[in-house]
Amino acid sequence: MVKTVDNPQSILVIGPAWVGDMVMAQALFKALRERHPEVAIDVIAPDWSGPLLARMSEVRETIGLPVAHGELGLRTRWRIARSLRQKGYDQAIVLPRSAKAALLPWFAGIPVRTGYRGEHRYAILNDIRPLDEEAVYRTVDRYVGLALPRGEAMMQPQNRSRTEAGDDADQPSASTDLVPVSRVPNPRLTSTLEQQATAIRALGLDKPRQPAADQPGDRGIRPLARQATDEDNTDKPVLSLCPGAEYGPAKRWPAAYFAALARAYLDKGWRVWLIGSPNDQSIAAQITQQAPSVEDLTGQTELAQAIDLLAASRTVVTNDSGLMHVAAATGTPLVALYGSSDPQYTPPLSDQARILYRGLSCSPCFERECPLEHLDCLRGITPTEVSDALTQLDTVAL
Repeated sequence: MVKTVDNPQSILVIGPAWVGDMVMAQALFKALRERHPEVAIDVIAPDWSGPLLARMSEVRETIGLPVAHGELGLRTRWRIARSLRQKGYDQAIVLPRSAKAALLPWFAGIPVRTGYRGEHRYAILNDIRPLDEEAVYRTVDRYVGLALPRGEAMMQPQNRSRTEAGDDADQPSASTDLVPVSRVPNPRLTSTLEQQATAIRALGLDKPRQPAADQPGDRGIRPLARQATDEDNTDKPVLSLCPGAEYGPAKRWPAAYFAALARAYLDKGWRVWLIGSPNDQSIAAQITQQAPSVEDLTGQTELAQAIDLLAASRTVVTNDSGLMHVAAATGTPLVALYGSSDPQYTPPLSDQARILYRGLSCSPCFERECPLEHLDCLRGITPTEVSDALTQLDTVAL
């Protein structure tokens, strides 16, 4: 039996497991708040996501889910669900499409359990929505679609061609009300000047630079690194580079290209920060070897600090990665580099973003490594082209 709720007072969202997806999920939270201004939104998500969700003003509470990615964790889900029964949620929205993701709200007895059709969830979701993956292509539109009442659907993005979306994708059912994707709100993470200053001090970025040989291998707020004084060593504009991509090498711009771009900006008097996880330290070492004056912060920052450093930067260059979505949500101008993935599927959700994508005949392949072994989709994007894009962005932003 299909159940619905007209005016929910509290909603539990089962969040995704990846950084970029969690950032995009904020568009859902914003859409829910637009429709129900007083609704309380709690999110169940992996423990690592707490600092990220804390920067989303729409979220009341984050509930950690200490279950590894891909793990069933039946006993853990049951224990958490029992503790949630007393909260009296009116609705649960399940973003992952796995059966196990839908178990917890079912265990908790939440009366309306909303999610897309997938992986045999008919018995545990009672507000199952169909998903036309071609007509509703962007991940963020799929998320926001779950905020809509039954009978409304997201309108096909205008920049997708008929052949991309399917011959009949622009022929909706006469009984379907369409919501234009232009109404999808962009994510926006909070980062105050105080938080930026704290991160900069904690990482020693306010100290005078060591000699290169000694170094290891709301937009209305003007970021600290764009306005600070000589005293804290942040008087120079900062270019942040995010050279990693967890998915694989087919999404990573070559290290030599990052190094060439870094040298060009260092020569202009800029500071260059490398930001990423411990998994990005290998590619960061290749960059610092070729551009010794960059400041390598890979593996040294907490997620909250990474948010604040990206917010404090003048501009950002990034692969298609979780940090790309974080940077976009801070409002900092950025250039996003796409190789094996599709910028129409998971674009940076910001008016201050510029996408560079070659769109070769073999793209997007969505492979972890280039199946043709040439990586022309990324090697064909030159440091000069990226620098030109940055200059255009900087001219508009200032």
